[in-house]
Amino acid sequence: MYNLGEHFKIDYEKIMPNQESIFQGKNYRFTILTERLIRIEYRLDGNFLDAPTQLVRNRNFKKPEFTVKQDKNYLEITTSYFKLFYTKEQKISSSKNFYVQVLNTERSWHYNHVEAKNYSAPVLIEDGKIENTKSLYSLDGFVSIDDSKGKIITPEGTVIENEHEGIDIYLFVYLNDFDLCLKDYYNLTGYPALIPRFALGNWWSRNNDYNDTSLKELVDNFSSNKIPISIVLLDKDWHIRTFKDKEHLKTGFTFNKELFKAPYEMISYLHSQGIRVGLNINPTEGFYNIDEYYEQAKKYLVPDENGVIPYNVLDPKWIDVYLKIYIHPLDALGVDFYWLDCYDKKNINQDYLLKHYQFYDMERNYKRRPMVLGYNALIAQHRYPVLYAGKTVVSWDSLKQIPKYNASATNLGITWWSHDIGGYFKGVEDNELYTRYVQLGTFSPILKFGADKGKYYKREPWRWSVKTFGIVKDYLELRHKLIPYLYSEAYKYTIEGTPLIKPIYYIAPEMYDDLLYSDEYYFGSQLFICPITKKKDYVMNRVVHRFYMPEGIWYDFFTGKKYPGNNNYVSFYKDQNYPVFAKAGSIIPLGYNDNINDTTPPKNMEIHFFPGISNEYLLYEDDGMSSLYKKGFYLLTKIEYNYMPSNYTVIIRALEGKSGIVPEYRNYKLIFRNAKKATDVIVYENKEEIKCKSYVSGPDFIVEIENVRSIGQLTVNCKGKDIEFDPTRLINDDIAGILDDLQIETLMKEKIDAVIFSDLPIKKKRIAIRKLGRKGLERKFVKLFLRLLEYISTV
Repeated sequence: MYNLGEHFKIDYEKIMPNQESIFQGKNYRFTILTERLIRIEYRLDGNFLDAPTQLVRNRNFKKPEFTVKQDKNYLEITTSYFKLFYTKEQKISSSKNFYVQVLNTERSWHYNHVEAKNYSAPVLIEDGKIENTKSLYSLDGFVSIDDSKGKIITPEGTVIENEHEGIDIYLFVYLNDFDLCLKDYYNLTGYPALIPRFALGNWWSRNNDYNDTSLKELVDNFSSNKIPISIVLLDKDWHIRTFKDKEHLKTGFTFNKELFKAPYEMISYLHSQGIRVGLNINPTEGFYNIDEYYEQAKKYLVPDENGVIPYNVLDPKWIDVYLKIYIHPLDALGVDFYWLDCYDKKNINQDYLLKHYQFYDMERNYKRRPMVLGYNALIAQHRYPVLYAGKTVVSWDSLKQIPKYNASATNLGITWWSHDIGGYFKGVEDNELYTRYVQLGTFSPILKFGADKGKYYKREPWRWSVKTFGIVKDYLELRHKLIPYLYSEAYKYTIEGTPLIKPIYYIAPEMYDDLLYSDEYYFGSQLFICPITKKKDYVMNRVVHRFYMPEGIWYDFFTGKKYPGNNNYVSFYKDQNYPVFAKAGSIIPLGYNDNINDTTPPKNMEIHFFPGISNEYLLYEDDGMSSLYKKGFYLLTKIEYNYMPSNYTVIIRALEGKSGIVPEYRNYKLIFRNAKKATDVIVYENKEEIKCKSYVSGPDFIVEIENVRSIGQLTVNCKGKDIEFDPTRLINDDIAGILDDLQIETLMKEKIDAVIFSDLPIKKKRIAIRKLGRKGLERKFVKLFLRLLEYISTV
């Protein structure tokens, strides 16, 4: 067999199942992997597969709890979730001789079950429509994955066909415990990869033919406008694309020297600015003699009659040449990752293989953490982050697709999806649409700007109106400040299998098809997002937004206003506002460095504490770039928030890991939301009392401490009398604000106010508003206030 290298090899010890969990006959074999997961095999030749497949990496699970009843004819296996019935040696083809009963329900699964209640997961957006596939999440509480023809991973790490004939199915029976189903799935297929820290910042990608000068101008514009950027992803035109009569080759691995005279210096410059570099790669057209390493490749691979070495990802030798001769020289220039810009629905497994080999090739160097950007190749895609959803039209319809797309991806255990912020092509460039795209991107897994070639596609924030520029800049700054929170949540996803995004319908299944609420989602453990995906009412200059708040007490992340949960709300959002909510007791760690592009663990920490209950948060940090975290080079810091209405204590202490991972000294800005000035603030670093600065800013009380050792313990106690206040959100305040902003004569505003906020019944208020229309109130404003009265009557 062809040996690609040690970093491609799979751990064969983990693939062998626990023998105590196996029940086997001549033609059947059942392996009880967990109380929720069973492997079902049936082979006419009795030759069962024990090798890893493209999907499955681990079968060596601890023996679960189960009971067995059997004789020479029948087998019955029972766990706390299911009961399996089988007539021994009978072909697994119908429910008469084999089925699995879901305990405490009337549901059961059998071979070839339709599984009609399965909620789908997205593959990509094509022609404006979301293409979906079967997922793990089902209202039935079970799902099967057929791995009967799953290709085999050899001990050398190459992939070969599966010649076994028969049935090889993994059945998950989880009832309502979908979180446990995901953990079983990750244990079986491999836990999600931890993405580099810089991937959580702002990405920039345009299908432009950038050069040394224009790329530096781009970076200078971001810098002069004080907008952070963490990634520059060069599209197709970075490499030579012309061969004889072909002018737009997709393939190519050599920098176009007419554009980039010194690629190494260019990449080094971007690195010096705190910006990482990705390249668009598409090898599916093969290798042409336009590349400087073509002659070397010809020593190992045979060109066709046109002198082109054909694409053949199925051949390990081709993979070896591709990686060592074409990719490794780019690595040596400092390229941080690659965008595999190829998707072939008919040969999707080839896309999977290319991504698989590209990702594992990056593991040869522990200093660079593996990450690829590519399309969904369907098999265990959580292992190969980040996914690209496809090119979308610039439109409100495209924006509407993104929240549900990202949320439903969790149905298949995938978190790291990227979309082109602003849309990719066609459509109309619009200030409001662009703003809402950026706001949604701020609270999405990946924030990636992208657009087609053309000078009238405006993705640069400084090309928009002054108002739009200011709003977008604020949100892009916030995105970078959120990285400590996002990275800690990414760590949970990798280590615990807890996805960054969870859709609202996990706790309220009836909302799956609800037009108002189905796109709401949890964003990590502390935040909840109710996206805005429609245009505003231009008379009131606000979006009328209906949303549902889950169980508990929630606070608007920006204003601090309180929303009791398990309720529907309507609110009115200006362009600069966005519905982001923190639950009671939430701890949100933010941070920033002096270099705004720098995404490494920050020196300046800004931590928000929301009132209501005590809580704790684990802040995870490592170098964000290498794989050294697997060897213990990380720092886990515990943030404790001990809450009482007039007495707050915060304790921040390093819990485990190593020193040298984060700055030796940090500046802390602790923001206690909805709090008045405390009369007594005491701060300790370890056991020594130290100085601090405390003050009130708007509705928040803030404590600032400088130069605190990051390894040690910081204790802050704030107390006083009635230091907390309760800014409950009132719809009357929202409507008063609308009235205040409208271009209506002041005396008429007074008359409207007297009607709207009177004790009159709603019916009489409507009559009074119509009368004001006869006294000079414009018709558009009459219609507006009649509509606002409807909202008052329904709240």
